Amino acid sequence: MDWSNQLDNITKTPTTVDEAVDRLMIVLDDEHKQSIATMQEGDLINLHFSLGIEIRNAFGLHDQNNPLLKSLGYFVHPDDVSMVIIGALWKRLKDCK
Repeated sequence: MDWSNQLDNITKTPTTVDEAVDRLMIVLDDEHKQSIATMQEGDLINLHFSLGIEIRNAFGLHDQNNPLLKSLGYFVHPDDVSMVIIGALWKRLKDCK
C-alpha cells in the first residue's frame, strides 16, 4: 500500500460530497458510525452543532472558493452543505448494514 498517497488523499480538501463521505468513513470510529446509522433521518439535524461543525471546519466550507461548494453548482451555505454530507454519510452507513 502506498501510505504517502493515502495520507495525501485524506488531507486534501474533498471536491465532491462522495469524497467527503469517503473521508468520514475513514476517520470516524465504528461507534460513531453505528450511532449515526441507527438515527432516524429527521434526527440528523441534531448533528449540526457537533459533526456538522467538524465537517465545516475540516473541509473548509466557509471558503467561498472551496471546490466542494463549487461542485454543487450553486451557491449554498456551509451549514447546508454539511447537512448534505451528513445525510449522504447516513445513507451510505444504512446501505452498508
